Amino acid sequence: MSMLIKGLKYIPPCQSRFSRQSIDAIVNEQYKTLYSIVQGCLGDHRMQLVEPREKEGFSSLKRILYELQSKKLPRKLGIRARRERKVVRSIIKILRQRPDITVRRTDKSKVFYVGNATVFAEKASKYMIETEAYQEISNDHCILSENLHLVTTLLASLSKKGAINQEQHKNMSPKTVALELAHLHFIPKPHKPDTPLRPIVAAIHIPATEVSKFLNDLLAPVFLRVARKTTFINGIDLVRALEKYVTDGQLKPTTLFITFDVENLYTMIPRQGDLEALMQFLERHLHNKKIGTLRIDDIMKMARLVLDTNIFTYENKYYRQIRGEVMGSAFTQTLANIYMLDWKQKLIQDQDADKEIYGRYIDDVFMTTNSTFDQVKEKLENAHRKDPNIRISYSIQSTIDFLDVTVSNDNGQLKTTIFHKPAAEPYILPYTSDHPRNVYHNIPYAALSRAARICSNVEDFDIERIQIDLSLLLNEYPPSFVSKHFHRFFQLNQAMPVLERLDSDVYHEIHQNLLHSPTRKEKQLQETTEDLDALPEILQKKNLGIRMSCMQNITSKVDQD
Repeated sequence: MSMLIKGLKYIPPCQSRFSRQSIDAIVNEQYKTLYSIVQGCLGDHRMQLVEPREKEGFSSLKRILYELQSKKLPRKLGIRARRERKVVRSIIKILRQRPDITVRRTDKSKVFYVGNATVFAEKASKYMIETEAYQEISNDHCILSENLHLVTTLLASLSKKGAINQEQHKNMSPKTVALELAHLHFIPKPHKPDTPLRPIVAAIHIPATEVSKFLNDLLAPVFLRVARKTTFINGIDLVRALEKYVTDGQLKPTTLFITFDVENLYTMIPRQGDLEALMQFLERHLHNKKIGTLRIDDIMKMARLVLDTNIFTYENKYYRQIRGEVMGSAFTQTLANIYMLDWKQKLIQDQDADKEIYGRYIDDVFMTTNSTFDQVKEKLENAHRKDPNIRISYSIQSTIDFLDVTVSNDNGQLKTTIFHKPAAEPYILPYTSDHPRNVYHNIPYAALSRAARICSNVEDFDIERIQIDLSLLLNEYPPSFVSKHFHRFFQLNQAMPVLERLDSDVYHEIHQNLLHSPTRKEKQLQETTEDLDALPEILQKKNLGIRMSCMQNITSKVDQD
């Protein structure tokens, strides 16, 4: 169990040393992988290897790989590598002998789930029956071949009429050598009571995969521009909105917070409703009723194709998903978001009129209100009745949890702290994992930055600091390492008085500075959404950028390893 506790991201060290392959074969395999990544990056930017330094990069890459594989392991590292290899092999052997045990990765977590295989299968069967989202179909004909024909026919038609260019046609065309039907599996959600399951359809090699990716890349930026004002990127975004709400004088002693989420969102949305919502969205938000050379009718045909080919295998049977979209298809979240945007419009308009907060994160919604409990409940029940396919569960309180934030109204005073799910493990990437060292240097700093952004007072921040300290120690980080990087955080942010004596004035300053500094994800989103008239990146000509960036990134990673 000690190995499984290390989590999904843990990498046992130096396991290639025990391979039956020769060093030359291992190096060639690693080189081909890295070469393919670099070439793909260069190809994306329409670049070729023309400068001497670029060509030298590839030749030195193979040399570095060979040196790393040939280098003798230190004695202690060699002992540890052999011991962990033995543990992994013993786990595999035990699981082969115990079909009653199932081991799965978990939803929204980095730990493993170990449970009873029969109970797991019963939960999966119950889910399929209750959602009524899946229809068994006969296998008296080649479904894969039919889907391939549907995809190639549509792409040929779009290419012929000039809706897509030759490069887009090539990129979306199925790679016939790797084609296979999708298959359904379930992953547990241990952060929820009774550990329910989430259905995932592994659809990476189905004929319509690239069409689904193209639609997502095409429409996700459009959706983000439309819905940015009502979208929370993370818990930090929520805290900013709440502090502005306080500054605007909206927080009263009687203010309540509301959260609700949609149950089984991706399998409950009606197919026709999905398509109608998409059509209305496109007609409302596309200039000249098209994106680039793609007209609304072309986009709708591609969306129908993705939904029509939602066929997969499960327990040696064929199924078609007849409601909602498959979890595992790239276009799924964007299509569900568009449907729910239409469904929530009345709530959004009401909140805006009352100068209250409305914000969503996928299928979870946060709102503020100065109405009475009964008035809010009636409003939510009306939303509930709007579509019989959508079931929501809601909570109305003065203290509430949303994303990773606990929000409290303490008699008109806002308090925000970090929320830890009851079932959440204190997991951080183990220090003994075979990752580059710079990964570990960033973990304490990032954890403290998040705590300082979210916690509204210094006492709660200090409690979180202690929690981070314990989590690092539990995951085998040396105390001296933890102390060094904690001091680095406070020194760089000129906040040593917070560490030394919990100075609340200094903490308030660091809280505000970090809270209003955009995260990397927010900077990326801002670039995507700031130009409302910009074409989605997938339709833009690639920026040539810095010619050597791909090669430098790869070689620096090899050097760190």
